[in-house]
Amino acid sequence: MAVQSVKALADVREQALPGYAVAAIREDGHWRCTRLAHEALADLDVAITELRELRSTGAVLGLLDVDDEFFVLLRPTPAGVSLMLSDAVAALDYDVAADVLDLLRIEHPCEDDLDAPPWPEGDLGIFADLGLPPDELEVLAAEVELYPDEQLASIGRRCGFGDALAEVVNDTGAR
Repeated sequence: MAVQSVKALADVREQALPGYAVAAIREDGHWRCTRLAHEALADLDVAITELRELRSTGAVLGLLDVDDEFFVLLRPTPAGVSLMLSDAVAALDYDVAADVLDLLRIEHPCEDDLDAPPWPEGDLGIFADLGLPPDELEVLAAEVELYPDEQLASIGRRCGFGDALAEVVNDTGAR
């Protein structure tokens, strides 16, 4: 069994995509950000597991910038995990996006949707208590002129952890 799990992890590493996976943690009124394993970009379970292991009395959030194509927001809750996918059409090409839709129990888009403008799915109120209302998150996710890293930077600034996010993302030695 151990050999299979090591091989499976190696397969995930080979599938790892460009982008970044970051956790934002709020404790005692202060935000800090830390990188998640790069495998979280290809395997949603890795992201969820790592976020759950970051025990905190405050908020724990996950932000995934996948291949400069779309982003995923995650927030562990006692009842499970809240998820938001910036572009449902990404599920046609990316397993991690398809996994988000599966967990949300949302039907996958069809090939005819490839030319459709991106649309978000999931909990648009995921960060509402942090100062980002659902309607603003929806508008931000639909902004096709911005890359996912720019969208996530905007989310970070709006919620109060923009500087901590920028520091981790811009730290080239963090990988």
